[in-house]
Amino acid sequence: MSHRDQNALPRPLSISAPGQANCGLPAQALGSDEVAAEVKEKEPTRARAPAPPRSPPSEQRIVDPPSHDDHDGNEQGSGRDGSGEGPRKGGSRRRRVAIIAALLLGTALPAGYLYLDYAGHFETTDDAFIAARQFSIAPKVAGYLTAVPVSDNQHVSAGDVIARIDDRDYRNALAQADAQVAAAQASIGNIDAQLNAQRAQIDANEAQVSQAEASLVFAQQQAARYQALAKTGAGTMQSAEQFTSQLHQQEAALASAQATLRLAQRQIETLKAQRASAAASFAQAQAQRDQARLNLSYTTVTAAQPGRVVNLSGAVGAYVAPGSALAMFVPDALWVTANFKETQLDHMRPGQPVTLSIDAYPDRIVRAHVDSIQPGSGTAFSLLPAQNATGNYVKIVQRVPVKLVIDSPARDLALGPGMSVVPTVRTDPAPSLYERLRAWL
Repeated sequence: MSHRDQNALPRPLSISAPGQANCGLPAQALGSDEVAAEVKEKEPTRARAPAPPRSPPSEQRIVDPPSHDDHDGNEQGSGRDGSGEGPRKGGSRRRRVAIIAALLLGTALPAGYLYLDYAGHFETTDDAFIAARQFSIAPKVAGYLTAVPVSDNQHVSAGDVIARIDDRDYRNALAQADAQVAAAQASIGNIDAQLNAQRAQIDANEAQVSQAEASLVFAQQQAARYQALAKTGAGTMQSAEQFTSQLHQQEAALASAQATLRLAQRQIETLKAQRASAAASFAQAQAQRDQARLNLSYTTVTAAQPGRVVNLSGAVGAYVAPGSALAMFVPDALWVTANFKETQLDHMRPGQPVTLSIDAYPDRIVRAHVDSIQPGSGTAFSLLPAQNATGNYVKIVQRVPVKLVIDSPARDLALGPGMSVVPTVRTDPAPSLYERLRAWL
């Protein structure tokens, strides 16, 4: 049966409360006109369904689809109460969401483009650490420590004393070396004096040779004269023989003087050799003295360059051997080793500016610059480099160490090797769109 057929059926009579007094009378007792009038007067009217309560603005309103019972009465209306308020509010809400989405999209797209354009001028990595050429402080001589005027993590300048070793033994060794130098020097002086005396003796021998030569010439002349007289009979043979004998004596005297001269000259050579040996002994003594002086200086351990003393283990009264570690030393010359991907090195060059963000000091910005790029990946210089010539090969982006030198390290920051850093290298010096807009505004 359809909806219209149901409305065509006669409706049951409904008697209100005031008419309940006549409920016991039969219908025939009343007149037909009165019954019709009463039925018409008492016929109930169809009540409208109450309007649904309005939901708060934060809640989503659910609109029920119209039922068949409300089709006739609300066929022209747009809401349950016929006022059309619900659909109008739903439409305005959709328009507001669409406007907000359009505003957000219109703001996000330019902002995203500005960010991508600005980020394209930089290269960054989180695989970066502070590095330094730290080394161990060790004495060169053995002894007991008499003073350690530094403490852990203390900053020292070049030449500052780090430790002192008992130097009494080394002072005695230096005094002994000085005495040996003096003895060697005296020996050289003695030999020089002998050389001078020998040269004087040579001069005397040369004079004797000259005298013997002169006497020999006179003896030769006398012998020749008396031999000639003896031949003519003006002189005797005895005189001729006597002067001939004197000639031979003078020849022997000249030969003796010449031999003495040669001996004196040979003695000069001997003294020169002795002086060379004495000079070598003197040089050796000087070297021993210099070594003793160095050993004495080694009893004071000083800083070779500015830096910080770390992990100090030396104490007063402790015995230290040559090479034993007293402390670790971290120089002030620090840099950053940043392991960039090889795909990030296309536009990276030495001298480009770098901004360092140190994990230990997130609110501080440190300036640096690219110093050099290692010619090879980090694994190529490791103890056991990777061997990629295998059957199963998977290509992996390699990391290349880049040295970043800090321009002006702050003295109030305790920076040291191994600290994590996030460097940002500006590879494109041209200003980005964001920077041009910022400068224009």
